[in-house]
Amino acid sequence: MNIVVCIKQVPSTETKIRISSQTGFVDLSDVEWVINPYDEYALEMALLIKEKLGTGSITAITLGPERARQALKTALSMGLDNAVHAIDPAFEEIDHLSRGRVLAAAIKKQVPDFSLVFCGKQAVDDDMAMVPQAVAHFLGLPHVAVVPEVEVEAGADEITCHREVEGATEIVKIKLPCLATIQKGKHEPRYPTLKLMMAAKRKEIPVLSAQDLGIDPSALTNAVVHIEDRLPPGRKPGKVLEGEPAEVVPELVRLLREEAKVL
Repeated sequence: MNIVVCIKQVPSTETKIRISSQTGFVDLSDVEWVINPYDEYALEMALLIKEKLGTGSITAITLGPERARQALKTALSMGLDNAVHAIDPAFEEIDHLSRGRVLAAAIKKQVPDFSLVFCGKQAVDDDMAMVPQAVAHFLGLPHVAVVPEVEVEAGADEITCHREVEGATEIVKIKLPCLATIQKGKHEPRYPTLKLMMAAKRKEIPVLSAQDLGIDPSALTNAVVHIEDRLPPGRKPGKVLEGEPAEVVPELVRLLREEAKVL
């Protein structure tokens, strides 16, 4: 079984975000870039399936600038077999629908005999959760979203996905080939090993341009306009009321009614 995992390089959630006064957007100069955390769960799920079946290959594909190659190197260091980088000036500033179009074209170009496509359920930088569904659309695949657990049996023509819904677990069987978006589950992503890190440095990562993918740049859209970034408003300092309950309760009620306006 050949599996494709679409990954995205995003700012680390531990990075302190600053807004540039010159551009009005997030200042990226000191940002630490990592693989999107949900994509790491997708990578781990793919590795577990390959280990169980004992056959096939796993290919990571990313769309992004030159720095995104490091995300692919990290994926290879986790145990993936191949990596592909879609990069072209025409791919800059495109919207989520067009990103799905490009990734789907890269999958068809590089792994035409795939059975499974995994993506993280969403990217933690924009939280849009749109690209995986666009990929499924352009590949003509059935898909299931927000899956913490996937069951695959050797020789089967379908997979079983466990979805967490309110108060229950939904079991979905879906025919291959298909796409699933993965969320955090019981399997923690593995760490890269030194041996695989050394091998990843020597691994060739094909680069695919719009021409390589047969994509007309005029077909790519940018329907979402990024106007500016803003930090959340600062929180007012809290108040501490001291004294006996009989004394502070009336004051607390007054503050909740007149200042907090929650009563």
